[in-house]
Amino acid sequence: MAVFTQLGLLLWKNFTYRRRQTIQLLIEIIWPLFIFFILISVRMHYPPYEQHECHFPNKAMPSAGTLPWVQGIICNANNPCFRNPTPGESPGVVGNFNDSIISRLFIDAKKILLYSQNDKSYEGYKGLLRALKKLQKNTARFKLKDFLKDNETLSHFLHHNASLPRHALKQIVEADVNLEKVLTKGFGFHLRDLCNTTPLEEFVHIADRNVSRLTQEMICKSSSDWLNKAQSHFLSNLDFLKPIRVADDT
Repeated sequence: MAVFTQLGLLLWKNFTYRRRQTIQLLIEIIWPLFIFFILISVRMHYPPYEQHECHFPNKAMPSAGTLPWVQGIICNANNPCFRNPTPGESPGVVGNFNDSIISRLFIDAKKILLYSQNDKSYEGYKGLLRALKKLQKNTARFKLKDFLKDNETLSHFLHHNASLPRHALKQIVEADVNLEKVLTKGFGFHLRDLCNTTPLEEFVHIADRNVSRLTQEMICKSSSDWLNKAQSHFLSNLDFLKPIRVADDT
């Protein structure tokens, strides 16, 4: 009974105190209700929405290389969230920026410096410099055949799949290449773009105007599948470093 007596006295004391402090009692009642109404107002003005799963780009460690490490810090500074998996989540892939401009620049520079297949040979570097100097002194324009492999199959493909005569094939292979346009506009370029934005004459100059017009019409009238096969065949026969090796051998 002593417990209930003490509890009753405590409740009576608390009730008496609250009755004498009317303002404090009102604040203690109204303040929680005010917070609750704020939450209701926010919920009504900003309804919930479905949030997709987040894939955060990985950040390479310094041991992965200086370039992937710096790219991971700078390019992921705002910690973006992607709906689909990022390339860096694939097994064996360190960074998400292997297709960036600076990464491709380093890869191309490595190919040029290691073209002699002897990356530790100082003679290879000197040979590269000699070849570049010879190319600089060469004022003649490069022809398309200068960038094709020795055993190229592009002519065979065009002869059997486009029904081009031998004369036209020779004119195409002997066409002058505008190297400046190729280097500035060639990346990411597709054959179908020759009918939309840039004509064929900006990249290569075919001496025979009839063959040039025939080639342009063939590209514009062909289907997308055929153009994809033709471009894939052309890239597989392309050897962009061939003029450097030829100049070095001479």
